[in-house]
Amino acid sequence: MSLVCRVIQAEDLQEILDLENKKLQDAYPDEMERMIAGWNSKFRVEALNHYIPLGWSFLARDQETNKLAGYFIAQPLLFLDGQTQSLWVEHVQYLSLQARDELCELAYKLGREKHLQRVYFPSENGVANSVQAFKPETWQPGTLRVKTTKG
Repeated sequence: MSLVCRVIQAEDLQEILDLENKKLQDAYPDEMERMIAGWNSKFRVEALNHYIPLGWSFLARDQETNKLAGYFIAQPLLFLDGQTQSLWVEHVQYLSLQARDELCELAYKLGREKHLQRVYFPSENGVANSVQAFKPETWQPGTLRVKTTKG
């Protein structure tokens, strides 16, 4: 399969949501569990509406069928963990290992091309396997999280 990658556009939103909803249906046959999982997901509409206009999120399409093969949402962060500029990859979703690997490599190369000091990847969804060649380190800042809402 040959993939082509490009920046996510606003018109790609529904296709991304369709992909994620299909993944949720496969993972959670029970509708209530699926709904709760969606509420706690990183691909909620509000999140996508935040990340997409920034221009740092990419998708991969099968070149022959033009079908969505995967995507990642990301944003640059300034002055995080002592670094001047970093790329924060919030979420990576894919339909094939090839798409996962190519998207992770794209995020890494984007960081290098734009002279960012670090790229922060999520350590879930098999991403660690895709970034092994880049010699990843576990990042665990000495940070305390305090909730400001009930629940």
